[in-house]
Amino acid sequence: MNIDRMILAFAGSMILVTVLLSQVHSLYWLWLTAFVGANLLQSSFTGLCPLVKILKPLGFKPGKAFE
Repeated sequence: MNIDRMILAFAGSMILVTVLLSQVHSLYWLWLTAFVGANLLQSSFTGLCPLVKILKPLGFKPGKAFE
């Protein structure tokens, strides 16, 4: 799996988990959902994503999303 797909999978998982936690535990979990969404939005403009700096040293290869 390449970095692009890992980022999409991680962001999607975080959003689903935090929405579930907001329903079961506390509405404050929606702040993490908003942070993930804001990070996705800013990375679409800047091309910078903090998760890339973590995944590259772990050996994941860069790729093109949705190919």
